[in-house]
Amino acid sequence: MSAIRHALSTRRADDFAAWYQEVVSAADLAEESGVRGCMVIKPWGYGIWERMQRLLDARIKDAGVDNAYFPLFIPLANFTREAEHVEGFAKEMAVVTHHRLIADGKGGLVPDPEAKLEEPLIVRPTSETIIGDAMARWVQSWRDLPLKINQWANVVRWEMRTRMFLRTSEFLWQEGHTAHDTPDDARVETMRALEMYRAFAEDQCAIPVIAGEKPENERFPGAVETWSIEAMMQDGKALQAGTSHYLGTSFAEAAGIRYQDREGAQQLAHTVSWGMSTRMIGGLIMTHGDDDGLRVPPQIAPWQVVILPMLRGDEGDGALLEYCDLLKNTAALEWAWHEKVRVLLDSRPGKAATKRWDWVRRGAPIIIEVGPRDMENGRVSLLRRDRLWNAAGKPDFASPMREDATGSLPDILLDIQRTLLDEATARRDAEIDRTIVNFDGLAAFFADGRRNPGWAEVQWSRPTGAALDAVVERLKALKLTFRNVPRDAAPADGACLFTGEPAVERILVARAY
Repeated sequence: MSAIRHALSTRRADDFAAWYQEVVSAADLAEESGVRGCMVIKPWGYGIWERMQRLLDARIKDAGVDNAYFPLFIPLANFTREAEHVEGFAKEMAVVTHHRLIADGKGGLVPDPEAKLEEPLIVRPTSETIIGDAMARWVQSWRDLPLKINQWANVVRWEMRTRMFLRTSEFLWQEGHTAHDTPDDARVETMRALEMYRAFAEDQCAIPVIAGEKPENERFPGAVETWSIEAMMQDGKALQAGTSHYLGTSFAEAAGIRYQDREGAQQLAHTVSWGMSTRMIGGLIMTHGDDDGLRVPPQIAPWQVVILPMLRGDEGDGALLEYCDLLKNTAALEWAWHEKVRVLLDSRPGKAATKRWDWVRRGAPIIIEVGPRDMENGRVSLLRRDRLWNAAGKPDFASPMREDATGSLPDILLDIQRTLLDEATARRDAEIDRTIVNFDGLAAFFADGRRNPGWAEVQWSRPTGAALDAVVERLKALKLTFRNVPRDAAPADGACLFTGEPAVERILVARAY
C-alpha cells in the first residue's frame, strides 16, 4: 500500500492540541487579532457560524421566542443585586471606568480624570440582569406571561487561558431569556431549550451529545438548576456545548419582575435562560476533524459541493467553464429541509490539485474535479470528504456520468451527514466506562499514561455543601470534573463511588475543555 500523504503536518495522535490549532489555521477558519484572547473569524469559519445561526434561529422562532437586542454595557449595580451571580462572574468581568482619553505628555494616552464615569459599566458577560430590567417594565399582568426573548450578540469574559473558538475573551452566541408565572411552566421551558440544543447538535452538527443536569457545584451562578449537553471530543475530553438554566425567582426579585396574578395578588416571575456559542465550531473541529483537516457536516457547510475545473490557461478553458457552469446549475437540486444544494464553482487561477487540498482542509463535503477528458466523456471526478482515501492510499475519486452525479448529490449529502454522526456516536459510546465502582478504579481509568481515556459514568449519592466540596477537591487533584447526570441513564443500584452512601443516580466524570 502506498503511504498516505496527509494535508496537515501534525497528527491528532501525536499532539491533539497542536493539531487543533493547525486545523483552525489550515481550514481558514480564524486567526489571532492582536488583542489578547480575541480572534478574527474568517469567511469560511463565519459561514459555518451563519449556517449554525440560521438553523438554530429557526428552531428558536418555532418555539414562539422573539429576537431582540440589549446594550453591550451593563451598570455594575445590576450585577450586585444578585450575590451569587456577581461572585460567579467577578473574575471575568471587563470594566469601563472612563469615557475619554488625554495625552500623557510622553506621546501616549491615559484616562482623563475629569471623564470618570459616575458608575462603572460592565462589558456584557451575560445579560440576565439587563434583560431582567426590561422584563420588569414589560411584565405587569399574568396576561404578559410567558415572555420569551432571544438575543444574538457578542459577550466578553476575560479568560486567563484562551484557545480559538473554545475559550476566548470575546465570543458570539445566542442567549434566550424567558419569564413564566409558575415553576412548572419555567421548567418546561428549561427542558424545551435543552432538547432543542440536543436535536440541533445531533441532527444538524452531527455531534452526539448527552443531555443531563449539572451538579450543584457546576450550576450557572444564581441558578436553581442547570442542564447541559456534553459532547466527547476525539481526545476523550468533554465539551459543554449548550446550557439551559432554571433561575427560580431570585433574578426576578433582584430585577423587580412582578406581575398581578388572576386573583389580583402580586407575584414574582420564574425566569429561565439558555445559550449556545461559537464554541460549537471548536466542538465541530474536535469531533469531525481528521489528519487532513476539517470535515464539515453538509447541514452546516457554507458550500456543500465545490466544483474545480482543471484550467490550462488556453482557449479550451472557455468550453470547460461552460460545462462546469451547467454542472453547477443542474446540481443545485432540493436536497433536504426545503433547501437547495449549495454549489460553488471555484474558477480561481491555479492548479486543480492545489485547490483540491485547500477544500479538503476546509472540509467541503463533496469536491468535484472536471478536466477536458471528463468533459469529452460527459463525466466528473467526485470525491467525498468523509472517506477521502482508497485502499491504495490515493484520493478515492468516483467517476460518474454528469447527470448521474448531479442527481445523486442529495442522497450523497444525506449519507455523509449520517456517516459523520454514526462515526462520532460509535467512538463516544465505546469510550464510556460504566463499570467503575471505587475511587481507586476511577483514578486508574484516568491515569496520566493512558491516551484518550474517555468518560466514566459512576453512581453517586448527590452530596451537597461541604460533602460535595470534598468530592470536588478529590476530582480536581486528578484534573477531573463532573459533567452532568444523564437524563436517560440507567437507575442507580448500588453505593456512591465517592461517599459509600446509597446512590440515587449516575453522573458523568471526565476531563474537559
